[in-house]
Amino acid sequence: MTENKSAALDFLHLVTSGKIDEAYEKHVEMNGKHHNMYFPAGFPALKQAMIDNEKEFPNKTMTVNHAVSDGDMVAVYSHVVLKPGEMEIAVVHLFRFSHGKIAEMWDVGVQIPKDVPNRDGVF
Repeated sequence: MTENKSAALDFLHLVTSGKIDEAYEKHVEMNGKHHNMYFPAGFPALKQAMIDNEKEFPNKTMTVNHAVSDGDMVAVYSHVVLKPGEMEIAVVHLFRFSHGKIAEMWDVGVQIPKDVPNRDGVF
């Protein structure tokens, strides 16, 4: 496993387990960029959104289904459960690393409906 891939997975694990300050200290270049359209620009704003999310969904879980690395880019496809039995999301995180830190991040999520017609499933 590449160092960047390990760092991306550790970042997501720490964030999901409520260790947001640790995740950012270890893995994020705070002058970098994120591209989540729901929050203001800059990693400080995204970090605050993650802190707020942790307060609202303290028991969320994340299961990584796929993680791939290509140079300075890492892609992670995950199953996030914010509230068991109520809100599940399929999420893709893309990370660009620079000097061992997350310098840029994209995330795209879609809520999983209760009845999915595709027998192959979401994952």
